Amino acid sequence: MKKKIIYTLLSLLALFFVYAAYVISNPVSPLETVTYNINDKEISITYSRPFKKGRLIFGNESESALVPFDKYWRTGANRHTVINTNSDLNFKDNMLSAGEYSLYTTPGLDSWDITFNSTNAFFGISKPDSEKDLFTITVPSNQLNESIEQFTIDFIPSPPDGPSFSSIRLRWDLTEVVIPFN
Repeated sequence: MKKKIIYTLLSLLALFFVYAAYVISNPVSPLETVTYNINDKEISITYSRPFKKGRLIFGNESESALVPFDKYWRTGANRHTVINTNSDLNFKDNMLSAGEYSLYTTPGLDSWDITFNSTNAFFGISKPDSEKDLFTITVPSNQLNESIEQFTIDFIPSPPDGPSFSSIRLRWDLTEVVIPFN
């Protein structure tokens, strides 16, 4: 009888480890790193990419939006979003020195607050210590014509004949946010 119990417990423990390994290697919101290299500037952003899955993404809390307006969002899923740069970046007259930082947002209907924080080692569920916020900028949000199923961050390079700044672009569902920098 004791052997049966021991074998059952060992089997359950083995199943747990197999399940844990599966969940870790196949996350629902996969981790991704996007990089941008221009004029000796190397920038990378690491974030988790959740899927829409038929849900209301951005909206009012009363509508059960996944990401309610005017509330802290870690800008992805799972862990917080991290930006790493080897050179200083200028965001609307705010200097982000070379280094690694967390980036979080407060989405709104017509504009978003983008905050850069010196903390880079927290899980992301709760808002980081606001005393470690370096600066916050406000950028407009745009409506897209087609829905983006998976949250996506990418870079928009400066056009050859256009303004002398590049941008970080956030897109999900029908919303796009462009964050210019130089």
